[in-house]
Amino acid sequence: MYSVDRIESEFAVLETEGAAVNVPLTDLPDGIHEGDMLEQTADGWVICREETVSRRDALAERRRRLLGGKP
Repeated sequence: MYSVDRIESEFAVLETEGAAVNVPLTDLPDGIHEGDMLEQTADGWVICREETVSRRDALAERRRRLLGGKP
């Protein structure tokens, strides 16, 4: 599984297990955003929506705890 670290002009920087790879945006699904979780399949890249939501929720909770319970 890969996470979209950032989008730079024509490429997305994807991270997995400490490694980063640049992938042309034309190879990725329309509508990807930073923080999306992706999986590479035989048919191409797929956004893992449930994993993306789960990860964003976990990060929001971590942020809330670090800020002393504030949203």
